[in-house]
Amino acid sequence: MGKYLEKLAKFLGGFQLVIGIVAIVVAVLSMLDDIGIGNIVLLIVGLMLAASIMTALPAVGKYIAKLTKWLGASQTLIGVIALIVGIWVLL
Repeated sequence: MGKYLEKLAKFLGGFQLVIGIVAIVVAVLSMLDDIGIGNIVLLIVGLMLAASIMTALPAVGKYIAKLTKWLGASQTLIGVIALIVGIWVLL
């Protein structure tokens, strides 16, 4: 099963930027109605996934780059937390 998950991760890695942008948009739109832990985690994960394009934003790019660099050190932990929170929100 491990090699199938590895193939899936490689395939989804090509869509990392798109997934990140969609995650940010969904998180922001969801926060207009209700701010919850799921929305906050979704926003953080979206920022991490879309870091390459977010750093190009003129006004906030350098701050987002610092944030994603700081969060990048804990990327695995944040991913596990995102999975747990995502499953918890769905239940």
